[in-house]
Amino acid sequence: MTINLKANERLDDLQRNGYKLIQNSTVFCFGMDAVLLAAFSVIKDGENMIDLGCGNGVIPILLKGRTKGAHFTGLEIQDINVDMARRSVAYNGIGDDVEIVQGDIKEACTIFKKASFDVVTSNPPYMNEHHGLTNPESHKAIARHELLCTLEDVVRSASGLLKVGGRFYMVHRPHRLDEIFGVIKRYGMEPKRIRLVHPFIDKEANMVLIESIKGARPMLKVEKPLIVYKETGVYTQEVQDLYE
Repeated sequence: MTINLKANERLDDLQRNGYKLIQNSTVFCFGMDAVLLAAFSVIKDGENMIDLGCGNGVIPILLKGRTKGAHFTGLEIQDINVDMARRSVAYNGIGDDVEIVQGDIKEACTIFKKASFDVVTSNPPYMNEHHGLTNPESHKAIARHELLCTLEDVVRSASGLLKVGGRFYMVHRPHRLDEIFGVIKRYGMEPKRIRLVHPFIDKEANMVLIESIKGARPMLKVEKPLIVYKETGVYTQEVQDLYE
């Protein structure tokens, strides 16, 4: 299938099932956090999942390629991202299994039926400080800062969409872990598994992957750290394997 790319767009190879993704560097391109979240998330045979704030659709498309889930949904508010995601789905010929819906995360439980998903994923904005933003309406600012939704908005919607026993996967910043755990518990979920991500073995963690389960009892497993680079510009074998 041929595709007509728009200004500033490119077609990137996802290294999975031959899938490709339309990206626009002037808007926001997916990063390592999205790849790690997709790898950390468990989608079992026949399960339905939704990604809250799916951007250009990278996580639903990656999970379609990595798992045997039944259906993959992405919810995204920004027009330009929705357009790219939908065209990527069409280009890859996976429209029967992957759906991109335009809408606000805060309204997710009215857009979709409550307790209708087995899995929710999210790579939400990390920053809750807005000072210094030169253009708070820019696509990149919206992706990085809690301008259109907060951490609590994401967790509240995730809990509402999940069935009891359903799993919520999120990637975030370690310095907000105490806040994250508090919000997750407040909305009836329990953190069950976390993994800290370090850029180098001798550097402090700059990301954390979190699995929570709705209606579960408290018991947290801390997995071994994930190290991204063994030296500058060279991935560790574990990370390299995620791209192959």
